[in-house]
Amino acid sequence: MINRQQNRQILLGYLFALGATAIWSGNFIIARGLNESIPPISLAFWRWVVAVIVFLPFALKPLIGEWDILKENLPYLSLVALLGVTLFNTLIYFAGHTTSAINLSLISITFPVFIVILSRIFFRELITVNKGIGIVLVATGVVLLITKGSPSQLLNLSFAIGDVWMLLAAFIFAIYSMLVKRKPEKLSVWAFQLSTFLLGLIFLFPFFVWEYATVPPVIFETKTVLSILYIGIFASLSAFILWNKAIMMVGPSKAGMIYYTLPLFSGLLAYFFLKEEISMNHFYCVLLIVSGIFTANYESRKV
Repeated sequence: MINRQQNRQILLGYLFALGATAIWSGNFIIARGLNESIPPISLAFWRWVVAVIVFLPFALKPLIGEWDILKENLPYLSLVALLGVTLFNTLIYFAGHTTSAINLSLISITFPVFIVILSRIFFRELITVNKGIGIVLVATGVVLLITKGSPSQLLNLSFAIGDVWMLLAAFIFAIYSMLVKRKPEKLSVWAFQLSTFLLGLIFLFPFFVWEYATVPPVIFETKTVLSILYIGIFASLSAFILWNKAIMMVGPSKAGMIYYTLPLFSGLLAYFFLKEEISMNHFYCVLLIVSGIFTANYESRKV
């Protein structure tokens, strides 16, 4: 009976992680699909406005109750908010203007390798043989991806600039992830999340005002409004809840492995909704990037 309950819990954990990943994959489709309907900063700004409004009923009480802890850790929270809220998703939306949704999702999953490199630089963690091989495999996959299988294009810089923006976003997300691991223990997840949402939105506001004054006003068509609601409610709140439940049921490592299915979901959605072509180059890049991440993480879990 106990084994049956444990198996059920494990299955639910994997399903929750899969659900969160599938929801997040839609963010890349929207980044690409709305590239002509709404400018990137405005898309990011309205996404977080919706997220804050939806999140408030759940997290306002913890936010007020932990106000003193929040004030003590304001510099840390500000940095986390700037990286994870203000910059990360905004760069994704910038990238969506010049590269495909498939490329966005493939490059996004490279962030664990950046964590390995940053851990070496700042914490002097040893880069073992497995980590080194993993980094080489991932780097090769990314180069093939952004050059469409022709590395010689690096010499004349003819690849899409959106791939570079997405690579920068993955690097920023790696730093963000390392900082999140150092969240003050006394600070609840709810207060932490809402405070970073609010701070990130405040940092984004001046850029939103600048964009509003320099580009044509956004026409809020049905497609645009529904897309903003999707990324504000589902990608920011529902996926967050599912992901945390998954971590509680199967642990962060196993849930993290499910996250690497993100390009699969994004690729299928991009094929059906955006008519993007899936080539053999994408397939080879998936093999290189995912095998590189697994290789690097295998050694890091062992040590």
